Amino acid sequence: MSAADRDARARRADALLRLLPGSAVPGGFAWLDDDGRPTGRDLPLWVTCRMTHCAALGELRGSLASGSLASGSLASGSLASGSLASGALVEHGLDALLGPFHDDRHGGWWAALARDDLTPTATRKEGYGHAFVVLAASSALAAGHDRAQALLAEALAVQEEHFWEEGPGLVRESWDAAWTSGEDYRGANATMHTVEAYLAASDATGDDLWRARAGRMAQRVVDGWARANGWRVPEHFTASWEPLLEHHADAPAHPFRPYGATVGHALEWARLVLAADAALSADGGEGLPWATEAAVALAERAVADGWAVDGAPGFVYTTDWEGRPVVDHRMHWVLAEAVGAAAALAVATDDPVWDRRAQQWWRYADEHLVDHARGSWRHELDARNVPASTTWEGRPDLYHALQACLVRDLPLHPSFATALAVTGREHADR
Repeated sequence: MSAADRDARARRADALLRLLPGSAVPGGFAWLDDDGRPTGRDLPLWVTCRMTHCAALGELRGSLASGSLASGSLASGSLASGSLASGALVEHGLDALLGPFHDDRHGGWWAALARDDLTPTATRKEGYGHAFVVLAASSALAAGHDRAQALLAEALAVQEEHFWEEGPGLVRESWDAAWTSGEDYRGANATMHTVEAYLAASDATGDDLWRARAGRMAQRVVDGWARANGWRVPEHFTASWEPLLEHHADAPAHPFRPYGATVGHALEWARLVLAADAALSADGGEGLPWATEAAVALAERAVADGWAVDGAPGFVYTTDWEGRPVVDHRMHWVLAEAVGAAAALAVATDDPVWDRRAQQWWRYADEHLVDHARGSWRHELDARNVPASTTWEGRPDLYHALQACLVRDLPLHPSFATALAVTGREHADR
């Protein structure tokens, strides 16, 4: 892509990062409204983790401009708003994860806290949220925050003890507060984000165990279930990992467990299997020989099923198992993951079609999703690309959009924060 494309991506990232300081509230990071202001909603663990991760990326990205990784603020001030720069926001996230979100009695992290008094309002220990604890800690450690080391060590110990299932090579969905009763349901969504988290943890710690486990999960879900299902990823499973293809047929627009094939997850998996392959191939490793073929197939199926299939531009949210749209609303995160998949495939295949598609999708994002006045992205549009809130109210966080702005300018391996840290060190050494 051209220098103009890179500059446009950088401007979009800058606009997103300027929203970070305003989302910091006592106890963590708040769910944002359409104006980028904190709402009164409970504080979800996943939002605080993802915003901490974004703050770490902002800090590392800022270090490229300042030439220093040691600075806790940005020399140019271009990514800071108000009195808090990215480094201070990472520390704020660490305060929350080491403080009110942490269950000091049983270990692990609460799924949500009340905005007013920070008491737990959702006490289950969720695999989805705990994956993002690992990601946030890994990114904070890559950005040079010493306290992240203890946080990451505990988060990985919790993964080892409670979430990782060695037999199937996958992760559990959730537990009760005391870790005595696990949920019978298993889900590919929590597994997918654990793949991302384990790759980041391996980069941050140097421990190859986590990237090996990421590869095992990707192989089971993508090379196994998705391949056997026409490259539409089964999302829901029994406790013994038998697919539940009709799960939530009565709740098709569910934000985390929708019915059918989730177009955005196929695109996200395409990027992640290529990242896992690159990580496992590093230093002469075997890698995942099937990864490129599978990533292309996943992305092509998602584009054929999901992009502009009802006469209007944009990706539909879900389809049935024949590829027919079920929920036709457009979610910002699906477009963001399409851009991420295209970036990864452009590198892995050297096929110019992926950069051309990414340019088409960026034009759509700039026209319909990016709020150029307020900096954030509209999280949901209806089938006519009019803002909607059936599934997502407000604009909770920045994670998908920010990574979409960064992914084309980074390698497949290492993961986002470590790649930015390496680039920053190289920049400083020049």
